[in-house]
Amino acid sequence: MKVLVIEDEAELRETLKDSLVKEDYIVETAGDFRSAVDKVSVYDYDCILLDIMLPGGSGLQVLDLLKQEGKSDNVIIISAKDSLDDKLRGLELGADDYLTKPFHIAELNARIKAVLRRKQRDGKNTLAMGNLLLDLNERSLSIAGEPVALNRKEFDILNYFLLNKNRLVSKSALAEHVWGDNTDQADNLDFIYSQIKNLRKKFLTKQADVDFEAVYGIGYKLVEK
Repeated sequence: MKVLVIEDEAELRETLKDSLVKEDYIVETAGDFRSAVDKVSVYDYDCILLDIMLPGGSGLQVLDLLKQEGKSDNVIIISAKDSLDDKLRGLELGADDYLTKPFHIAELNARIKAVLRRKQRDGKNTLAMGNLLLDLNERSLSIAGEPVALNRKEFDILNYFLLNKNRLVSKSALAEHVWGDNTDQADNLDFIYSQIKNLRKKFLTKQADVDFEAVYGIGYKLVEK
C-alpha cells in the first residue's frame, strides 16, 4: 500500500514516515503546496495524510484538486487547526477522516487501516469471490444464493481472506488480525487449521467454487477453483 504524507513540519513528517514504513507501507512525502500538487497530479496513492496549513498554499486547495480527479475519498486531514469550518469544508470536499494534532501514532494507524479497508471494498458493504457473497452489515454468508451459517471467528477469517483474495496470508498475520495480541501467548497456531477446516467443509457442502490453498509452513491463499 502506498501512502503520501503532506506535512510542512519536517520532524513530524519524518516521524510519520518512519512509523508507516514500519507498518510495511510504501511512503512518499511532500513538505509544501507545490510539491504536494506535483505528486497528487502524477501519482495515485492508497491513502493521503494531508495537513491544511502548507507553505505556498492550503491543503484544502490540494483536496479540491483531488476531488476534481475523483481521488479525495482516501484522504485523512491532519491539522493543528481544530476549526469546525475547516473540518466541514474538508469533509465536503470528500476527505475520509479528520485528525487534530497532537495525536497518537497508534490512532493514526487505525484510521489509515480503516480507510484502506473501505478502499479495498470500493465503498461496498459486501465482498464477493466466485459464488461467495459476504454481507458485512448482516455478517452473513451466502454461496450460490444459499445462506451458510458462520460463527464469529469464521466470519472474521473469511472477511480477511476476501480482502486479500489470491494473496498468501500467513498464519501469524491471520491470527493477529482475528484473535489479536493474545495469540502471542499461544504455543502454536493449530487453532487456525481447525477453523479453516470447518470453512472448507461448509464450502464443500454448498459446492463453493473457491477454496483455501495451503502453503506448507506459511499459511493459506483463498483462490477460485
